[in-house]
Amino acid sequence: MTSLPEGAARRCHNMVNPLHSAVYFSPALGKELAPYGIEDRSAVYFAGRAAPLGAASAGTVTATFYNFSHALVARSVPAVWESASPATVLAARVRAVDTMLRELLGDEAVSSPEMAEAAGLALKAAEACTRAGRPLYAANADLPVPDDPHLAYWHAATLLREHRGDAHIAVLQSAGLDPLEALVSHTASGRGMAPKWVLSTRGYNQQDWTAAQERLRERGVLDADGELTAEGTALRKELEENTDRLDRGPYEYLGAEGVERLTELAGGFSAAAANAGAFPGDLFGKG
Repeated sequence: MTSLPEGAARRCHNMVNPLHSAVYFSPALGKELAPYGIEDRSAVYFAGRAAPLGAASAGTVTATFYNFSHALVARSVPAVWESASPATVLAARVRAVDTMLRELLGDEAVSSPEMAEAAGLALKAAEACTRAGRPLYAANADLPVPDDPHLAYWHAATLLREHRGDAHIAVLQSAGLDPLEALVSHTASGRGMAPKWVLSTRGYNQQDWTAAQERLRERGVLDADGELTAEGTALRKELEENTDRLDRGPYEYLGAEGVERLTELAGGFSAAAANAGAFPGDLFGKG
C-alpha cells in the first residue's frame, strides 16, 4: 500500500460525491415516487435517502441526517412509510438513478469501459469502509450491489459519501457546532449551499439563520458582516482535516494509483453531469 499525496482522498471524494447527490435534484426520483402519493419535495428526499434504514422514525432521520430541522422531518416521517415501504422506495430509487444517469451522461457513457472501471475502483475503496458509528453508511452497505456498472458505481459513490458524512457529523458534534451553525459557517466559507437553498430545503427560517449567526459571532467564528474570522477559517479547516482523518481508510486501501484514476474518472462523469444541468446554478455560494 502506497501513501497518498496530501489531500488526495478528499479530492477523490469531491469528484465521486456529486453523481451520488445529483439524484436528489433530479426529477426522476419524484416521478418514481409520485404514484405512491409521495410528491412533496422534502418527502421525496427523506424517503429516498432514509429508505436503507428501514421504516425509520422522525427522530432517527433527524439524528442521522443532522442538519435538517426536526419539524421538517416530522412532516414527512414516519408517514411516508405508510405510502410506500422502504423496499418499494429502494426499488424506485434504483430506477430513478438509472434514468438520471442516462439523461445526464448518455447511454454511451453509462455502458462505457470507463464506467465499469470507475465502479470497480469505487467498490474496492468501499471495501475498507467501517460500519461502527456510521449508521447511514452501514444501512447502505447492507444493500445488494447492482449488476449494471453505472448503478454499481452510484451505489459505491453512496457508500463513500455516507461513510464520510457519518464521520463529519461526529466531527461537528466534537467541535460543538449545532446543525444550523454547521450550515451557516460552511456557507460563510464559500463552499456551502447558498442561504436561500439552506432555508428552503433544511426547514429553517431567516430568524433561525440570524440567531445562528449571532451565536457564531459570540464564539468568534463570524465577524460583524457574517464572514469567517481567522478563528472561523481555522475551525472550518480543522473540521475538514479531522473528517479526512476519519475517512482515510477507503482511499488508503485503494492506493495512490487507484485514487488518482478514480479521481480522474469520477471527475469526468461529475463534470459531464454538471454541464448537463444536474444542479441549480445558484446552489452554492454566499448570496
